[in-house]
Amino acid sequence: MAAEVHPTAPGTPQSPASTVSAPHAVNPANPSKAREAASRPSIAIDAATVAAPDAAGVVDPHRAFLLRDVFARDVTRRLRVPAAEQRAYAERLQAALDANELGNLSGEYVVLVDRNPNVQALFIYFRAVPADSWQMIGASPVSTGRPGEYDHFITPLGVFEHTPDNMDFRSEGTENENHIRGYGRRDMRIFDLGWAQGERGWGKGGMSQMRFQMHATDPDRLEQLLGIPHSKGCVRIPASLNTFLDHYGILDAEYATLVDSGKSLWVLKSDRQILPWAGRYIVVVDSQRKSRPAWSPAPGAAARAKMPAHADTAD
Repeated sequence: MAAEVHPTAPGTPQSPASTVSAPHAVNPANPSKAREAASRPSIAIDAATVAAPDAAGVVDPHRAFLLRDVFARDVTRRLRVPAAEQRAYAERLQAALDANELGNLSGEYVVLVDRNPNVQALFIYFRAVPADSWQMIGASPVSTGRPGEYDHFITPLGVFEHTPDNMDFRSEGTENENHIRGYGRRDMRIFDLGWAQGERGWGKGGMSQMRFQMHATDPDRLEQLLGIPHSKGCVRIPASLNTFLDHYGILDAEYATLVDSGKSLWVLKSDRQILPWAGRYIVVVDSQRKSRPAWSPAPGAAARAKMPAHADTAD
């Protein structure tokens, strides 16, 4: 099965401070070995563990890859992307950065989105130094712009900087006239990328300004539809991914700089565990795929059958 979807009650926050068991190869035919492995202590995975310094007090940037374990634990909707596909998307990421004079970017996490209708996926990448190849941390299904109706944009391509110049805010969890919580449950973070030139998905098309954001969606009525174009131009993400990005400051490099200078930012939670490799860029590409890859399945018939009216006008 390509997508891992874990049954979590809608709106239930994930605990970033939980533990995971240490991985052990166990032969199921040997019960004593199984009991021995089960009795071993679990390992707490948090920001302090990921960013632990060595004896000389230096934090090895390659420890940033330990975030894969945290992602696998905390993000409930994940995609199993084959190694060859991970490399292909790393190349797309590098090409987009090169085109924006950011080809030497390294030492920070980067979020990559494939808006292609047959993919609809978000990836987190990292590399320690420019000479390294980008390596994937994790991937999740998303929904991007669905053209065809007034005020619906095709999600713009390019490299977008997440900066406090366009201050984030948090969802109030209120329902619109169609009983949809467009920004998700209360307290979900809206990553605001400011005004962008977007292609109109109605009328004669053309370009005009749209407010570009990345945010959660209604946990009861819309999150199960992630994986198909379904927004007015923003990037909709799973609630658990929203919490993950928020808690570990994956895109908060510039927010952290303000905090370090003495600024108090209400949008940042007091219990956040920002990592030393916080990034600032969201890159949107289009893989131009003509068919759906097995690792990024579309929502099933049952989810589509429950699609509420005006579900694509929620953000």
